[in-house]
Amino acid sequence: MKAIIAAIAFGIASAASAQMLPTPARDPALAAGPYETLVIRGATIITGNGGPPQGPADIIISGGRITDIRSAGTPGLAMATGRPPANPTCEIDATGMYVLPGFVDMHGHQGDPAKMRDPSYAYRLWLAHGVTTLRGVPLYGNDAARALDDKRRSAAGQIMAPRIHVYQTLGSGASAGWKGGRVLTPEKAREWVRWAASAGIDGIKFFNRGDETPAIVRAAIDEAKKLGLGTVAHLSQPNIAEFNGRDAAAAGLGTITHFYGHFESMLDGRRVQDTPADYNFNDEQMRFGGIAEIWDQIHPPGSPAWVDYLKAQKATGVVFDPTFNIYSASRDLMRAQRAEWHDRYTLPSLTRFFLSNRDNHGSYFFDWTSEREFEWRKFYGRYMQLVNDYKNMGGRVTTGSDPGFIWQTWGFGYILELELLREAGFAPLEVIQAATINGATTLEEPKGREPDYGLVRVGLRADLVITPENPLANLKTLYGTGFEKLDEATQTQKRVGGIRWTIRDGIVHDVPAILKTVEADVAAAKGQ
Repeated sequence: MKAIIAAIAFGIASAASAQMLPTPARDPALAAGPYETLVIRGATIITGNGGPPQGPADIIISGGRITDIRSAGTPGLAMATGRPPANPTCEIDATGMYVLPGFVDMHGHQGDPAKMRDPSYAYRLWLAHGVTTLRGVPLYGNDAARALDDKRRSAAGQIMAPRIHVYQTLGSGASAGWKGGRVLTPEKAREWVRWAASAGIDGIKFFNRGDETPAIVRAAIDEAKKLGLGTVAHLSQPNIAEFNGRDAAAAGLGTITHFYGHFESMLDGRRVQDTPADYNFNDEQMRFGGIAEIWDQIHPPGSPAWVDYLKAQKATGVVFDPTFNIYSASRDLMRAQRAEWHDRYTLPSLTRFFLSNRDNHGSYFFDWTSEREFEWRKFYGRYMQLVNDYKNMGGRVTTGSDPGFIWQTWGFGYILELELLREAGFAPLEVIQAATINGATTLEEPKGREPDYGLVRVGLRADLVITPENPLANLKTLYGTGFEKLDEATQTQKRVGGIRWTIRDGIVHDVPAILKTVEADVAAAKGQ
């Protein structure tokens, strides 16, 4: 079990992905198109660039791209009749609804047989929550061949999945043709990067541990920049004293994911975090309990050292991908355990994985106390301020969910990430910007090209989210479970929201129908 989990979390070699079922072909009853002409009628558009909503408007799509956006009338008046095109191949009545760009999840993993055997479980839940583009970091552990195959099949519309960007760890990829073994020198790192570029891999994920010495990481980043590969790092504690967030950004790293490396760059009166003498990184409760205690060992928010760190990061162009959601259970365990979607949409095998278990990565709540949660709440307060300050300074922030760990189910964890960005101080329009164009830009920038997705704009790919409720007023309405509120007319609770359609490259995904298939799979797994 330990080896399987480590493969997914840290890129260690594993045969777990080979045990998973093949990714099934797209079901046209759930995901139809693309159409010769698809028209979305009468919607209010949230473009994704930070601008205010506009509408009502008609969006015309052909060949999987937006070919026109036309006014459908004047707000407060009846919409114009007879609006062209007169006979579209498919028409969606989005009157009173909202259209956003498809979401980008910058931190994705598939599961493994310990969690679920069918990879479409994760893909369906991502799509049901509006995710149309995914960065796998890595997607299937060391199995680059499977990740590349899903990437190809998704691009061709053969499977029901987001668009996939494949990031792999140094030395992984034997299944896709890498024959060089472990990467133990800077020269070997450059060789692996050249191979990865030729194999169609999009980028590199670093973990800042094991064989990844600073010299090797710097060489890999340098080579990746030459060849148009992206880079992202989880700057874990084993090597943090010699390679922290400031060091990584200065080396040209593209993205820092999670919180690791930031506060270690701003320690006050010490070079390393103050930890107990009996601290053991491999004891996950000790590791994840102790990491939050750094909050009061750093220079305080707004101090010269705090501002200097953010300015230095901004100067390099490094992106922050905070993944607030994945560690949020640490500050309120009982809330995370009883999230309302678990009963209907979390597989029993995934629930068992989440339960406290020393073998399962991220299942570290062996004796989780209010004192632990106190430290994590304090930590989140400062971490959220850091990310918000970086955004306000002009630094780029993206949205990533890291699902399948620590009580976070695919898709639902992504919407929670949006809520937590709001808690951090992002305005709702800034949240949508982080979830769309910021991610798209980060993925395409290393390739030297502007993204052709991430905005609702003529000429771009038709990656769209259509929802009946205004997400700027309530992000909770984006959850697959929707949002329960009081119906004043009947004085009873009613459920509203949930995404109605997710469109990727012009393929229309029927979200309620997709969610019903997931619900049926969960019920079957429970023997109901």
